[in-house]
Amino acid sequence: MTLPEGTPETNSATTAKPAEQVFEPVVAEPSPVSPTFDELTRQRTKEIIALYPEARSALLPLLHLVQSVEGYASQDGIRFCAEALDLSLAEVTAVVTFYTMYKRTPCGEHLVSVCTNTLCAALGGDDIYTRLQQRLGTNGRPLGHEETVGEPGSTGSITLEHAECLAACDLAPVLQVNYEYYDNQSPDSAVELVDALRRGERPNPTRGAPLTDLRTIELEIAGFGDIAVRAQGPSSAPESVRGAQLAADRGWVAPAMPDEPPAMPALPEKK
Repeated sequence: MTLPEGTPETNSATTAKPAEQVFEPVVAEPSPVSPTFDELTRQRTKEIIALYPEARSALLPLLHLVQSVEGYASQDGIRFCAEALDLSLAEVTAVVTFYTMYKRTPCGEHLVSVCTNTLCAALGGDDIYTRLQQRLGTNGRPLGHEETVGEPGSTGSITLEHAECLAACDLAPVLQVNYEYYDNQSPDSAVELVDALRRGERPNPTRGAPLTDLRTIELEIAGFGDIAVRAQGPSSAPESVRGAQLAADRGWVAPAMPDEPPAMPALPEKK
């Protein structure tokens, strides 16, 4: 094999460059901040940011505030958060796409989350999710994950999702509506629940605060709401405190703390 001699890149008096291309945007750049975010939202934004020593730490509650206004984390909402916190769009988008509580499409009045993790699935969670998909679907097509039936935000509209774990294994199978618990469910009781929601009713959760709509919950998660109202309703289920009740009934108590802490074992000698 014969290699060319010399330095070919210097054979020409001028170095060739690729022609510069100018790309015209297909659509006009959207306005920096959506008019949806009114003065009240901006004031609440300032209040949230003031709670943190570093402004960027306010991103999570600020995204919930955005969702309370639009029903999801829109591109305008992402831009609003980025400008308020002096972050890039990529930084905010990375957070939005990482956490499942931030939705990328408009949600219904109610978000129905069905636990399909191991214990709930074994006790009927998968069956509940399948029944709700069929019940809420249209034209023979089951409703998909994070899809909405009805006009988003309108009365009776529902967004359905399967959730990995709702942290209520002692009450499985469970589902949530706007993050409020409905325990010990069955396919039939779950269908009755969503039917009531579609009629505009708001059945009381098994425990926790009275049911409200998703946007109100998002506002409360952001830090704005009536705490007295949220404190209403039972905070636990009998199954969750059964061990404590059994101990109280039988007079069981934890061992007293020793006057002196026990001696720690000697550390092995270094070699």
